[in-house]
Formats: sequence, structure tokens, C-alpha cells
Amino acid sequence: MRRVIGMDIHRTFAEVVFWEDGKLRPAGRVSMTRSGLEGFGRSLGKQDEVVIEATGNAMAVVRMLSPYVARVIVANPLQVKAIAHAHVKTDKIDAGVLASLRAADFLPEVWLPDPDTERLRRLVARRNQVVRHRTRIKNEVHAILHAHLILPCPHADLFGRLGRIWLAQQVMPDDECAAIERHLRELDRLSEDLGVLDTQIAQTGSADPAVKRLLTITGVNLIVAAGLVAAIGDVRRFTSPQKLVSYVGLNPRVRQSGLGLAQHGRISKRGRSHARAMLVEAAWAAAKAPGPLRAFFLRIRARRGHQIAAVAVARKLAVLCWHLLTKSADYQWARPALVANKLRAMELQAGQPARKGNTRGTAYAYNVKALRDAEIELARHAEQAYERFVSHWQRRGTAKQRTGAAK
Repeated sequence: MRRVIGMDIHRTFAEVVFWEDGKLRPAGRVSMTRSGLEGFGRSLGKQDEVVIEATGNAMAVVRMLSPYVARVIVANPLQVKAIAHAHVKTDKIDAGVLASLRAADFLPEVWLPDPDTERLRRLVARRNQVVRHRTRIKNEVHAILHAHLILPCPHADLFGRLGRIWLAQQVMPDDECAAIERHLRELDRLSEDLGVLDTQIAQTGSADPAVKRLLTITGVNLIVAAGLVAAIGDVRRFTSPQKLVSYVGLNPRVRQSGLGLAQHGRISKRGRSHARAMLVEAAWAAAKAPGPLRAFFLRIRARRGHQIAAVAVARKLAVLCWHLLTKSADYQWARPALVANKLRAMELQAGQPARKGNTRGTAYAYNVKALRDAEIELARHAEQAYERFVSHWQRRGTAKQRTGAAK
């Protein structure tokens, strides 16, 4: 007999409601500890299904209860809230709603990553936290200098060797100097942590063919490629590139009612914000390198401005990632020497030994100026070919202009 168990989980406990024979039955609370969840799992049957919402400790609940039941399902909390809005809200009601929606096969599920993807997601998230912390500390140092009317550092990097020498020569109160010294020590510690995380990500990427494939795209580095692979997971769960675009929140909002025309607005910004930010970062890098992506950026920038052009390139990169991963193909306009240099840099970051003597790998071609210039020239030809291809395209007019033309 099929039973559905809804669990409204919190930090220390979970409210449990059983759905059985079309009726809901409250079953009290379960302690959110290993022993509590294991004991609760032993009381369930192999045919039972457990439903929880996506929270910070949801994956731990999945791992603890999966051996005891047929399936543990993680629901999308935003969609559940939109479907089952109630004026009276309690833990029992929330757990009952989860069980009822699953029993009716109307539950919006969340895809559960495999252990390797979950580990890569944690590494990417921790690296992002370290980078944000380091940026915040740098901003605090700049704020101290600004507060004392000190002009910007004449060197490129304030926190490099020359920048720190210049910083030590500035006249400021003792407490401010002490604060800057503390910030610099914290930056050094964070840089060490960042190096460790980069090594772990490089080790994972070296064994992942999807990461290597995304590295063939112009503007995509190791961190962006690993972050996208971690966010995408199994690309087969996206039946079309538009699904992946929506997943990272780069799809435009659309409003349409009745006989009126559809109104397209700004991007939705729903889904994985970190993956969206990495795609935009890669878009800016691709816009600076010769190739079709740069030509596309320049074409959009001429009409809509550089910010919208960067977002448009980010969306095109998401579509490109879907095609490369689903078809197991490399980027058509990849620069072989540059790709080999990226792969070799990833291997060195992962801790592989450096080659010595006369042994030369494929990345050596990137150090030969003539070969590097030849690849850049081919990329320029591809950029010009794209410009010629779209040169005859005509921009669509507004709806009012099209209606007037029809009359």
C-alpha cells in the first residue's frame, strides 16, 4: 500500500504528516539528528515516499532516509508556495500540503545531484564566498584611504608588492594603520584558502570531460567551466537550450493577455544566480577576444548598449554550453593553442608535475608568437564572416509600425 510522508523540516525537528488511503494523519515530530532520522527511517516501509522542501539540510535528510524508503523527493519551495497558498499556515499544514501534492502527482520536484556534482557545487560555492569576503576587505581598505583624502594608488594593484610599499608610506592615524595591517593579514590568509580551493577544483576538472569541453569556448576559464558544470549537472534533464537559459535566469519576462501582443521585458533573474554571474563574466571576456561572439556583442551593443549586449552574449553562451554538452562536441571556433594552454594550466593547478628538458606538450604552441598570431587571425576571419552573414538582416519594427505598413 502506497504511503506518502510529508516532512516540514526545521533546524532541530521536522513535523511529519502521513497521507494514506486519501486521508492525512499527523505523526508528530522527528528530531533532526542522525539517530532520530535513522530511527524514523526504520519505522517506514520500502514502498513509502518521503517529501521535503529544499532547505540547507535537505540533502542530509535525503542521504539518511533514502536506504529505508522507495524515494525521497525534494520539492521546489517557491512553486509549492504558489500552488498551495493558505491563509492559515502551520507546520502540520505545510507537511500535509507536501504529502497531498505528491499523492496527486502535482508536486514540483527539484533535481537531486549525484555525489560528485554535489561536491563540486560545494567547492564552487565556498570559493565564491572567499572571493566575496576578499572583495569586501579590499573595499574597506579603499574606504579608509578615501576617508583620509588619499589619492588612488599609482600602481596597478594596490595589494601587490609595489602597492603595499606605497600603502605603507601613506600618513594616517595609528588606529587606521593598524586596521589596514589587519586587513592585509586577512587578505593573505584568504589568498591561501583560495589557492587550496582552486587546486581542488582543478583536480576535479582534470577528470571531468564536460569541464574540458567548456574550456574550448572563448572567454571561459577553469572556474567558469567548473561552476557551469556544477550548476548544470546532468544536461539531459534540459530538453532544450531554452530550458537551460531559464534555469540560469537569462530568459526575458513575457506578459501577454487576450488578443494583445506579447510584451518582452527584462531577464527573469530566477534560478541559479551564481551560474548567471559566471556566464556574464565569460561574456565580457569573450567580447574582448576576436571571434563570432565578439561580433555578436558589437552588433547588439550598437543598438542596445554594452550592458544588454553582455547579457545577450551570456544567454548565447548558455545555449552554446547546452549544444556542446548534449552533442559531446568542442566549440567550432576554438583556438587549439589557447585551449591547450588552458588545459595545461589546469593540470599544473591540480598539482601535476611540470615538464622539464626538451619535452614539449601541445600547450607549447601558445608560446610561439607566429602560431598564436595565426590563430588570432583565423578568429578575426570568423568574426568578419559572422558580420557578413548578418549584414543583410533587417531589424523588425514595432507592432504599430508593422500594422501601419500592412495598411
